[in-house]
Amino acid sequence: MTEKDLTTVKNDIALHRATSFDNESYLRPPVDIFETDEGLQFVADVPGLDEKSLEITVENGVLTITGHAPAGQDDMLYREFSMAGYWRKFQIPDTIDASGAHAEINHGVLSLHLPKSEAAKPRRIDITTH
Repeated sequence: MTEKDLTTVKNDIALHRATSFDNESYLRPPVDIFETDEGLQFVADVPGLDEKSLEITVENGVLTITGHAPAGQDDMLYREFSMAGYWRKFQIPDTIDASGAHAEINHGVLSLHLPKSEAAKPRRIDITTH
C-alpha cells in the first residue's frame, strides 16, 4: 500500500455519526486496518450484529460494510434505547483480490481478510551464478 493509499484510508476512518439513505441514522463503527504481505485485515466493532444482520460487499474497488441490529423484543412496553445501523465504505487498492475474501464475526467483532492478488504479493528472486 502506498503512502497515498494510506492517506486515503486514514481520511476515510474519521469517527462520527452519519445520516445516510432511508432517513435512518447510521453509526460509523471503529475499524482497525492492518496490511501484511498476504493482504489487508479489517477489524471492526459492530456490537449487536451477527452474520445474519451484516452485509459486506466489494464493488468497483469500494468495500462496504452495512449492518442492522435487531429491533428487540416485540412485547416491550417502553424503550429509551435503540440501536442505529452500521455503515462504512473504504476505497481498496487494485492489488486486492476480493474474490478470495473471507470474514467472521465473534461477539460483535468483525474480522475481514482481503487477500492481495498474486502479482501484488512480494516475492524473493533467487540469484544464480554462472
